[in-house]
Amino acid sequence: MAKNLDERIAIIGGGPAGISAGMYLQLKGYKNYTIFEKTDHVGGKCHSPHCVGKGGDRRYEMGAIMGVPSYFAVHDVEQFAGVTHDGPKLQRAYKNLDGSPDTRFDKKLWRIPHLLKLKKQIKKFGELLESEYKGYDVAGHRGVCEGRYEGFAVTPGREPVSGKNENLKNLSMPFDEFTKMVGCPLVQEIWIGPFTSFGYGYFDEIPAAYVLKYLDFRTMMDFVKVNLWTWKEGTQSIYEAANAKLANPARLNQNITKIERRDGKVFVTANGKEEEFDKLILTTPLQVGEIKNPVAQGLDTYLDVTEQERALFSRIDYERYDTMAFITKPECYPDTSYYIMRNMEPDRLGHVMVFYRRWANEPDQPLVTYVLRKHKDKNETVEQYKAKPEVGYEEAKAMALKDIEDFGVPATKVIYEFQTYYFPHVFSEDYANGWYEKVEAMQGKLNTFYAGEVMSFGDMDETVEYSRDLVERFF
Repeated sequence: MAKNLDERIAIIGGGPAGISAGMYLQLKGYKNYTIFEKTDHVGGKCHSPHCVGKGGDRRYEMGAIMGVPSYFAVHDVEQFAGVTHDGPKLQRAYKNLDGSPDTRFDKKLWRIPHLLKLKKQIKKFGELLESEYKGYDVAGHRGVCEGRYEGFAVTPGREPVSGKNENLKNLSMPFDEFTKMVGCPLVQEIWIGPFTSFGYGYFDEIPAAYVLKYLDFRTMMDFVKVNLWTWKEGTQSIYEAANAKLANPARLNQNITKIERRDGKVFVTANGKEEEFDKLILTTPLQVGEIKNPVAQGLDTYLDVTEQERALFSRIDYERYDTMAFITKPECYPDTSYYIMRNMEPDRLGHVMVFYRRWANEPDQPLVTYVLRKHKDKNETVEQYKAKPEVGYEEAKAMALKDIEDFGVPATKVIYEFQTYYFPHVFSEDYANGWYEKVEAMQGKLNTFYAGEVMSFGDMDETVEYSRDLVERFF
């Protein structure tokens, strides 16, 4: 069927998913798309504020920090926008709770037998993923719970692939159970760094599919080798530059109060004005009901959600993940970014998992802390988990300030706090019961399409790749 390139398409959200959806539509010849963004900037959780110091005007990261060479979708956006990964080279080290060096990965010390065992399990895990779990790294979640895969390959050509693999059903179980089942539990010691510390939850609660869509073996090895991309003007600059190249740049400061789907059309009311569209792409949080987050609202507060949408989207949860930028004394400025592995365990909720230094040799630049504030125990139902209290924001902030003081990097001033709606996901029971298949079956109904983080994963590459996938399939 011929495509109508004049269709009026409303895209809700100006983060990586929404900006890239507009980009991919434009590259296919669509002309009448409109991106609605409620804040005064694009980029979403790719947020890179400015700070003027002795090194001049430098941007620091409150959200996404880095990428890797297998971020092929992000590279699409780079090429479209005319930017490249030209940022500072990142380094890292590790600390114990008392501030002393954590030498767990030092081959020269006594842990050599453990490290050899770990290395053996990493090799075995990589081989298992490539053989017994073929298709595990295909973009998106279509078919996984049914033992099949369908989507774009994680290759430079990103060719469409599909196939059957009954083993993929195992990816619905929590990552810790999955690694134990395949005889490689030690790999969690490596995967946890770029997963839990980056706010994606704990391995005893998050389905393995999420972990491995984000940290496929190739991507994980790039993290291990510190083979990383950064952007001089910050990750937000990628989407700012792409937005500037769009024929229809995102409309900022849009207060959407109502979206109605009737008579085969979509009606969006923003800033008091109603506009008519032919199709709707939602890249904002799909979760319905009350969201205890200052920047997010339930989808049902403005969309005429159906009973089916409500039933599915009420199963979504998100991570309480906060970042805080602070200035320290010049003499306390750290020599690198530090990871505190012990604080990545659930019993240390609210404590600093990382304090991040972006620019070397600039002691007046902001440093950034990262904390998680909620965890689902294995014996809890989703309903019990959602009802239990979380570590309070102010309580966690106080804990973080005490932590960095104990690490010898006391805050003289907090300059920015970023409390986001982070990593929407479903838990193992819903994943195994076909949550993604049910949502994918709704694509196109009422002229509505679902994209954004929850449809793939919360990192920017998976999010952008899903927008590409959606546009290729339906437009």
